[in-house]
Amino acid sequence: VVHELQRKKFRTVVISSSQHKQLLKPFLRMLDVSLDFDFRIMKENQGPNDVCSRVLAKLDRILEIEKPDMILVQGDTTTTLAGALAGFNRKIPVGHVEAGLRSGNRMSPFPEEMNRRLVSQIAAFHFAATENNRSNLLAEGIAAGKIIVTGNPVVDSLHAISRRLEPSRKISRIILQSAGKKPILLTTHRRESFGDAMSGNLKVLRDFVEKREDVCLFFPVHPNPNVRKATEEILAGTDRIYLLEPLNYHDFIVLMKSAWLIVSDSGGVQEEAPSLGKPLLILRENTERPEAIDTGVARLVGSDPGTLKRMLEENYLSEAWTRSVKEVGNPFGDGKSAARIVRVIEENFGIKAQRAN
Repeated sequence: VVHELQRKKFRTVVISSSQHKQLLKPFLRMLDVSLDFDFRIMKENQGPNDVCSRVLAKLDRILEIEKPDMILVQGDTTTTLAGALAGFNRKIPVGHVEAGLRSGNRMSPFPEEMNRRLVSQIAAFHFAATENNRSNLLAEGIAAGKIIVTGNPVVDSLHAISRRLEPSRKISRIILQSAGKKPILLTTHRRESFGDAMSGNLKVLRDFVEKREDVCLFFPVHPNPNVRKATEEILAGTDRIYLLEPLNYHDFIVLMKSAWLIVSDSGGVQEEAPSLGKPLLILRENTERPEAIDTGVARLVGSDPGTLKRMLEENYLSEAWTRSVKEVGNPFGDGKSAARIVRVIEENFGIKAQRAN
């Protein structure tokens, strides 16, 4: 979206709170996006209220200086909520990218579900990825004319990066070492996964790998201390389990493409897996992306490790699901969402725009 805005001669100011600094910076470099402001607000075990208040204070000073005509916020983080609220208080129109996601439970995922509900009450423009997202917004009373189904820019980025994949030497070596095996790619980091649920799932995965010599596990470990503690206690030192530092997006996509199965509680992975034709087990009680389940790409595990064990064994014994997923398209976009978003912005400012198909 940033590149498309700049291509259309808009002046952009790109701001990050560094809420996920270790994961964001390599991704921005890969996409050739430069930050104008980096708040660097994160502290260990910092709560949502701390993040929100600090982002609001820093962002308000920038808005006073820059005086933007519009603010774009993406996703459902606490930074997203703070950005929307700062814009509202300055009477600056807010556009919400990835609007309309709903799990149906305001406490799960926490705090993301409430963040996105609140942002929807603030935003002037709602850039929804799917028709289902649009329906969610309509049900909440959002005016139909303010909702635009664009697809998700995550798919745009995936398409762009997939055309020039060059894995690092470390990832190339790991893939070579796992040749002939069935790799499972694991990601887990959500707050609701901490504690017994995460420990139980990690034990199931460890046992599954230990009992099957033709299976291995790739696990880029999230920097959150809760994740790292459980990982060290349960997975460290296990044969055929590769514990990795957080990966740049390039390497992560390479591992996704090489995976036999993906196991994750990530929202973004639910959007990426369909484009890569990879089956996905979702480590959550619910999902705000039911399209992934409806198309057969993903299956919802819940929080019971016993369910994860059963689903792993079923997929190991039968490859029918894996084969069917390869034939499914991506319900979250076609790689043209940025053009659609920018077209709406151009029209809002009275600029004649060529319609994106």
